Amino acid sequence: MYERAAKKMRGRMRFAVHPLFLLFGIYYAFTGRLFLFCASTVAAVMHECGHAFAAARYGYRLDKVVLMPYGALISGDIDGIGLKEEIAVALAGPLVNAACALFFAALWWFFPETYPYTDVAALASAAIFAVNLIPAYPLDGGRVLYCLLASARGERFADRAARGAGLLFSAAVFAFFVYGCFVRVNFTMLFFAAFLLAGALGGRERAYIRIRRDLSKELQKGLEVRRVAVGESCTFRRLLTFLRRGKYAEFAVYGKDGFLCELSEEELWQLLERAPLHARLGDWLPRL
Repeated sequence: MYERAAKKMRGRMRFAVHPLFLLFGIYYAFTGRLFLFCASTVAAVMHECGHAFAAARYGYRLDKVVLMPYGALISGDIDGIGLKEEIAVALAGPLVNAACALFFAALWWFFPETYPYTDVAALASAAIFAVNLIPAYPLDGGRVLYCLLASARGERFADRAARGAGLLFSAAVFAFFVYGCFVRVNFTMLFFAAFLLAGALGGRERAYIRIRRDLSKELQKGLEVRRVAVGESCTFRRLLTFLRRGKYAEFAVYGKDGFLCELSEEELWQLLERAPLHARLGDWLPRL
């Protein structure tokens, strides 16, 4: 499973840069903190790759990383993922940063002379780990909070509670910024408060874009057909990774003796109403 997950990540990860990211890089360079900026960027990318690897283990795809002014954001299609699996995907990013911070701490224990060269990287990893555990959108802690509440009280309550938590944390950070203005102005707190506010108002699907099952609106404008050839031993979980937002999927199914049939996207959803995600496609084709 680990081998398949690694193969899915290779060659599919895409990167984009937000315009403000470059401006922040220039600002940090002029203030003599370019190394801190670079270390934080590397730690953020590793964080997002942790999400991508965890999603790939469950058969889903997170494949586009956008470098943001204060970190990074990963997006992709995880339609059909369960709440437990989504919690695992959300926690994978902070755990990668925690592992990096612990690695540097162990390195200092055995090789103390490396401390001056790795302390900034360790601090950046530890900071990203801690910040992302805050239970507010769009941070990973907000996603974990949502999934836990959704499993206990339903998605509507979970969404309202997660948004409310984001607003409270945004107000608290902004209050710290105002208080700090009397001592030393820290614009990082202001930007972080705005970041949490945007997450609370923007919704939970900004980071993980889900494929919609209802394509009626898209079909009115027309959709590009995406054909994929698969074997009858392919699992339904694997089939979901071939779906693309804004495209209509058709699957050509092959067996040992050659072509078997074509499977449309609607037929795939019909099968998924009864079939478990780990089931083989060939075992369920006769039930169409």
